[in-house]
Amino acid sequence: MNPTPDSLRTRRAALALGAAALLSACSAAEEKGRSGDRNPPAPGAATPDSEPGPATPDGAPSPVARRPAEIPGLGPRTRATIGARTRQVLVVTGESADSNVCRAVLYERRPGAGWRPASAVWPARNGHKGWSGHHVMGDLRSPIGTFTLTDAGGRLADPGTELPYHRDPIYTLGGRNFEGEPKAGAFDYVLAIDYNRYPGRTPSDWGRPLGTRRGGGIWVHIGHGGGTEGCVGLPRDRMRELLRTLRRAARPMIVMGPADALTR
Repeated sequence: MNPTPDSLRTRRAALALGAAALLSACSAAEEKGRSGDRNPPAPGAATPDSEPGPATPDGAPSPVARRPAEIPGLGPRTRATIGARTRQVLVVTGESADSNVCRAVLYERRPGAGWRPASAVWPARNGHKGWSGHHVMGDLRSPIGTFTLTDAGGRLADPGTELPYHRDPIYTLGGRNFEGEPKAGAFDYVLAIDYNRYPGRTPSDWGRPLGTRRGGGIWVHIGHGGGTEGCVGLPRDRMRELLRTLRRAARPMIVMGPADALTR
């Protein structure tokens, strides 16, 4: 039986509707495959690499910027002793209260990033008998605390520091130390730690604001292989590196003490 014109028109319409439905289904499946069956994040929404922050004017949360880095190993009380305008800190960390073995790292504060290491970890030595929170003359312990670094000097010529440098034969040293090691050359370069001294004077100045009983003459100097009388000793090359790196405009400081004291 031959189809009539009306039946042909009806069949063509049905085929067209079927094709349209098939194309719509294929398009939906393809879009689902591309999106992984997930809704795209709303504008301003937190991603896996950010945290939701305060709402923006349009009501959408904004990502929170990372907090500036702190100096590792320093607790809140110790961090509070570092000057707000200080941008260089030498951190000297002792093994324990009665140990004369320690390590030193120079840190620099960078805008927006916080504190970052500006040196490797340097081996160092402190007072022969360790550390003290109340240093007195002759206790053979290094004072615990945070101090400014303002003046340098030594027997040898200025190695290239920005700090005021006092060259004088008075820094000639001889004899042997507690463990029998020779002390010659230990004061070829020195950096005065502003404990019980007047900043702005030469490291060899004998002025003592707290009185002579509280000791003084506490320096960073070239190490001689053993504990000191209260100073901090660094390897010769590291001492030169430190002096060349410190900048007056950075208002350098030193934080020093046993590890458990610095974490407070």
